[in-house]
Amino acid sequence: TKDLLTVPTFVPGVVKAIFEEELGVVDLHLSNKSCILYVSESDVVAGNDYKRKIVRFRNANSNFHGVVLVEKTRLSEQYFSGLQRFVVLELGLTLLAVASPVEAAQLISQMVHGESKENPFRRRSACRLLDPVVLNLVQQIPGVGKVKAMALLQQFSSIHQICNLSAQQLESVVGQATAQQIWGFFHNQLS
Repeated sequence: TKDLLTVPTFVPGVVKAIFEEELGVVDLHLSNKSCILYVSESDVVAGNDYKRKIVRFRNANSNFHGVVLVEKTRLSEQYFSGLQRFVVLELGLTLLAVASPVEAAQLISQMVHGESKENPFRRRSACRLLDPVVLNLVQQIPGVGKVKAMALLQQFSSIHQICNLSAQQLESVVGQATAQQIWGFFHNQLS
């Protein structure tokens, strides 16, 4: 699978590649949301060793959207339905078939650029869909106004989730002072 590391060179200037040695079973991280495992034609034809790797990939990356890219050629086509059943039905991962490493590079490039665009078929941002009652409740926390309340609810989906966060986790959204106030409010440590 290390052959995939050279794939971005087929699409020069389109995707900035950052190479890391310690990715584990992941071949590519597209962002903080998605990761890719590449299964080559030779992996599929050689036997079932690729199945263990895919299971390790799924288990190690449960916080990410896992995508398995598989090279489907005339030689590996006879094994594809079994692989598809295993990856999609048994493991619940996304499976995408490509004909070659060049096609894989093009697909990866499209995925990278697609992640930065808004999907018109998904619901709009949570701030338009926020329940006014929940928004009002979050604003009752000391130091939290409407802007910070909306930011918190966009980042963390519920009050329950907000109250279980550490001050450090809150800090990236609302700043250090407000994070301390929020944490203290939920843990009865107001000063």
